[in-house]
Amino acid sequence: MRCRMKEQGFPIGKCLTKLPDGTQKPACEATLREREGIYSRVITSLHLSRPEDYFSIYQSGCNHNCLKCHSWEFSKIQNGDWMTTDEIAAYCADYEELVTVWEPRNRATMFAASDLCKHCGMCVRQGTRHPLCPNKLSPEQVVLSPQGFGPARNIVAFTGGDIACCAEFYAQATEKIKERCKNMYVLLETNGYGLTPTNLDTLADAGLDSYWLDIKAYDEECYKKLCGTTNKWILELPSEIKDRGFELEILSLFIPGWVELDQLEKIFHLVAQVDATIPFTILAFFPQYKLTKNRPPTMLEMLQAYYLAKDCGLKRIRVGNLGVFLKSDHEVKLFTSLLEPSAFG
Repeated sequence: MRCRMKEQGFPIGKCLTKLPDGTQKPACEATLREREGIYSRVITSLHLSRPEDYFSIYQSGCNHNCLKCHSWEFSKIQNGDWMTTDEIAAYCADYEELVTVWEPRNRATMFAASDLCKHCGMCVRQGTRHPLCPNKLSPEQVVLSPQGFGPARNIVAFTGGDIACCAEFYAQATEKIKERCKNMYVLLETNGYGLTPTNLDTLADAGLDSYWLDIKAYDEECYKKLCGTTNKWILELPSEIKDRGFELEILSLFIPGWVELDQLEKIFHLVAQVDATIPFTILAFFPQYKLTKNRPPTMLEMLQAYYLAKDCGLKRIRVGNLGVFLKSDHEVKLFTSLLEPSAFG
């Protein structure tokens, strides 16, 4: 087995992926291949996603084994069709024909979508706007996708499973997308494990634009229990990514009993010291995969996390998965009244 991480002096990830016959192989063998210089990847699906409002490529296979994974059905199991980087680029070119909002590069993030649309579809279905509508889009810019109404932005994102440790695949895909499309930005949603300095340089040279970095925990022992790997260099990535000129946004989950205010505070401080304007999303955990018996956070805990992020100096903060901890109209009104409007998109 060839491990790109091991070749660069880093430990192998927790990357075993189940094949249809029940056997297991590392994700880079189970869901990635190269023939005559062209890479192929097992892709579960491709479509315009919400609330991100960009073209998402859902990948099978991952270098983490997160206990709370919400895409384990394809990230830990080979599930999908083999697609070459040329085929992926062709899908992106087709999507570009449907784009309704042309973003600048500094908005090639999920975070930027939150100020465009509430995804209610009222302007299309009823000819009227929601009271909280940002009033930034015309009804003609709001389209229906498999996950609901919203705009189609000129961004393509690799999501789901993550083998950024195999940077040559993402580099080739990025180059081919840029060749086939007129003005599309490429984003990588990542746990950061594969983003070694060498791989970051490779992706920068290929023209990849942005990262949505999921910092899953600050404490290394907690991280190992939660994800199966170390997080030593993941905590160095905010500065490494920004130093190379990429766009960056970061998210962390509040997971009661695992990642609570003490760890989140350290993550907030780390990010603020790099750049306080990096967009940061605090997501509420919901029970999934091997943590189905773990409770979600409460409204009070999420409020505490939000104000702690502000106290640490972060300037652009959002709170996500509101439906996980807000169970009534009264709670929704109370919670949203205590946050800035930009904090919940």
